[in-house]
Amino acid sequence: MSKIPLETPLRELHGVGPRFVSKLSKLGIHTVRDLLWHFPSRYEDWSKVAKISELKAGDAFTVRARVAEIGVKRAWKRRMLIVEALLEDDSGSIQATWFNQPYIKNVLKPGTIASFAGKVALRKNKLYLSSPTYELNAGDSSKHTGRLVPIYPETKGLTSKGLRFLTQPILESVEPVKEFLPEKVLEEHNLPEVNEALHMVHFPDKLSEAQDARRRFAFEDLFLLHLNNIILRLALFKKSSPKIDAPAHRVKEIVSGLPFELTASQKETLDEILDDMAESHPMNRLLQGDVGSGKTIIAGIAALIAAEQEFQVALMAPTEILARQHYKTVLKFFGETNKGVGLLISKEARVHYGNSLEEAVAKPALIKELSANRIKILVGTHALIQKSVKFDNLGLIIIDEQHRFGVAQRGALADKKGKLPHFLSMSATPIPRTLMMTVFGDLDVSLIKELPKGRKPIITKIIAPENRNKAYGFIKGQVQRGRQAFVICPRIDPSEGDSLLTAEETKKLEMKSVKEEHEKLSKRFFPDFKVAMLHGKMASKEKEETMKEFAAGRIDILVSTSVIEVGIDVPNATIMMIESADRFGLAQLYQFRGRVGRGEHQSFCFLFAESGSGTSYKRLNSLLTAKNGFELAEKDLAIRGPGEFLGEEQAGMPDIAMKSLNNLELVKDTRKAAEETLKASPSLRDFPELKKRINAFSKEIHLE
Repeated sequence: MSKIPLETPLRELHGVGPRFVSKLSKLGIHTVRDLLWHFPSRYEDWSKVAKISELKAGDAFTVRARVAEIGVKRAWKRRMLIVEALLEDDSGSIQATWFNQPYIKNVLKPGTIASFAGKVALRKNKLYLSSPTYELNAGDSSKHTGRLVPIYPETKGLTSKGLRFLTQPILESVEPVKEFLPEKVLEEHNLPEVNEALHMVHFPDKLSEAQDARRRFAFEDLFLLHLNNIILRLALFKKSSPKIDAPAHRVKEIVSGLPFELTASQKETLDEILDDMAESHPMNRLLQGDVGSGKTIIAGIAALIAAEQEFQVALMAPTEILARQHYKTVLKFFGETNKGVGLLISKEARVHYGNSLEEAVAKPALIKELSANRIKILVGTHALIQKSVKFDNLGLIIIDEQHRFGVAQRGALADKKGKLPHFLSMSATPIPRTLMMTVFGDLDVSLIKELPKGRKPIITKIIAPENRNKAYGFIKGQVQRGRQAFVICPRIDPSEGDSLLTAEETKKLEMKSVKEEHEKLSKRFFPDFKVAMLHGKMASKEKEETMKEFAAGRIDILVSTSVIEVGIDVPNATIMMIESADRFGLAQLYQFRGRVGRGEHQSFCFLFAESGSGTSYKRLNSLLTAKNGFELAEKDLAIRGPGEFLGEEQAGMPDIAMKSLNNLELVKDTRKAAEETLKASPSLRDFPELKKRINAFSKEIHLE
């Protein structure tokens, strides 16, 4: 009998009907490969086989028994059908009960012999098996009883039993999978071969086998991730970029002209960036620092140096408000340069030349000035990289809050000689060490580890429900003194896993929470103040207008979902009040808190938690005790996993690799193995299967 190829669509296999195919597609399973790589999330241990007379309450055993009687009755109070069967073996009898599965009566007819695996419960002093899994004709190749039984991620209408039913015969008849991990790597790290690992992960004889198999698959994904990053780095290193020299005396002059002194780590990061820009291959650097740590100033100095060396700079922000803010920052600190500075957003174009007043211009006029190299620094949103926007001599790209900018995207902006611009990304999101080594392993990292001198720490408190009114009183006093406040409500959407609600119900819930809070605060607690709201369903223009009004001080209290702009600077806002704080990740709470404390006044952050549990309190308390965002990020990674940092899309990464991203030892081992493999064969010519796999892998993950 011929073996089944891995890429065979499941719909082509005998016995996999349309009903199965549609359910499987909901889990992203379309081919034989997809099914075999849909790994169990856990295992039920039904390997202990016992006689009925040996059973005790609380046991989890498999029994081999005959169905003596079976019937269905309706429980009117609970509105459900109950199937009850009397099971017998040569040592005694026991009752088994199933809920809302009336078809079982037709499968387990009196006289049927089967294996039953389940938990033994006690009711009215009588033992019974509660909803046991059953298996007819279970011999040595049992799937559901008498062994460690895999439990899979499921979907409505497709249970783990159905997935086991499909997986076992396919596993036995699929063509052997080609091993791509080098033999040396398998041996050194004691990893099972891929075909052996597939059998061990789906149907292990003991738990240690399943653990070994899972480690192998986690290892291969992280190994490929490192390999991909190293190859990207090497490829980028071979590209050429304009050398942008920074004269030491000029850097000193710019820094001494600032109205404040740079911190030690600001100086260090500036040196790293300027050193990279002076190289003839492209900089690929991530500048990380807490909210308000002065990243924009460092990026601004780099931009000014590039402009003075006659290169152009594109400074991109995720939103129009933030683009305007960056534009103002550049003009405020470096506006006296005689180099042109421009702003380009959807409905606005502005230009400033040296000491002249800035002026609004038509977009075509700005684009003409840009292509003639008269505008040196252009600030805007992603509109900057549209085809109609043409730079004459682009030397540096700076992007805020987007960690990557692909080689292909940069290639489109290369100069006439094919030289790529240097790239600097800025982020206030603290990224844990293991993620930096893997997911962002192709980037060099500069860290600003301290806040500017004179910045007051934000006083943070967890507010007990009984102290809510006191907190409102405090906020009232602050606003009466002319300060402003943010009130954040959790953004609830289907990706946050409220499985009992439909997408529509969930959206309503999000809207209701913000609207209700806005209604309550504006009418009951702060009727004398201007209270506005901001949420994801508002039109972009309306959101922009609201944030502009708040930044200008014409709104006292802004009630918002988590859509509040990243990086927005409102120095007069001194209160950050977060409702249902336990619904947010620590890194996210840290970001929210950073929206205040940007001015001269003392700022406060109040955390209201729905859950009174000790775990919830302990987690929130770490926001009060953590020395910096990076310490918090490590805690968040351990508690909530990498999705908190990478988003639910997971950058195309397999689940098993995602779950391994907080295992520092495994991350180090896989990185070392990737480095050694490339050292042994830089083009991977000696490892043809690995070369094929890494080419496919780099298309699968969408890290750009």
